[in-house]
Amino acid sequence: MSEVRPMQGSVESLGYLGLGMMGTPMARRLLNAGYMVTVWNRSQAKAAPLVKAGAKLADDPSSVANTSGIIFMCLTDANAVEDVVFGAEGLATVPGAGKLVVDFSSIHPDAARAIATRLRAVNGMDWIDAPVSGGSKGAEEGTLAVMAGGDAAAVERARPYVLAMARRLTHMGPTGAGQTAKLCNQIIVGCAMAVLAEAARLATNAGIDAARLPEALAGGFADSIPLQLFVPRMVQGIHSPPLGHVATMLKDLDAVVDVAQQTSTPVPMAALASQLFRMAKASRGADADALEIYKLSERRA
Repeated sequence: MSEVRPMQGSVESLGYLGLGMMGTPMARRLLNAGYMVTVWNRSQAKAAPLVKAGAKLADDPSSVANTSGIIFMCLTDANAVEDVVFGAEGLATVPGAGKLVVDFSSIHPDAARAIATRLRAVNGMDWIDAPVSGGSKGAEEGTLAVMAGGDAAAVERARPYVLAMARRLTHMGPTGAGQTAKLCNQIIVGCAMAVLAEAARLATNAGIDAARLPEALAGGFADSIPLQLFVPRMVQGIHSPPLGHVATMLKDLDAVVDVAQQTSTPVPMAALASQLFRMAKASRGADADALEIYKLSERRA
């Protein structure tokens, strides 16, 4: 396949790698916006709905890179990113000058910097780390918040396409800054899940209807999107589709603790939340909905 060289002012050819809980609705939004999108996923069956909607299916990541000026990807962890970039048919195997990778995956900032530096050295491909917040609901509705690290010009190049999938794109600084901002996000979200589970359990054990807490607290200082979204799902046991997996939240909170150690930053609340999610992983399973942290305090008959 011939290499696509993006022209300034032209509409880019786009690629999307990783069609999981977040990637599929994000890629669909690009298609709905009228963009040409080539997609790839390790299990091709997941790509079928997007192909039906007009996407082109590629056999491997290198084929996506060959036909795309901007390559978006959303993968499970740093190991998956490494494999897609540097594997046998990875992004690093094609000429990369003029091409841009926008990585929506949530990985350690050190990993983002190392992968970006290595890829640029191998084939000249540019990199933006651009983790997202808003969950699968935000991906479906296009209301995600995106935190980006990388060259300012590269961020602006990607902006119109990212904003077809998200409500907000904020350039946080150089490579790795987006991932660091996402860790700050995960401190807040992970601790909120733990605290809301605690409040909902107290309400239930004290004999009041925990499902009414969002209504009762609306407009007060305790009100928040997590309160309104998480508590009803916790107390009603709504976990499908999951808002996020226990293993994903644990991965991010463990990265928080690691960066905190590197920067001599006290993170007692995040460290406690990471241990609660470690317990949830042991008792509920790695793929359980993160909101099942509420079940850790369940009374046994």
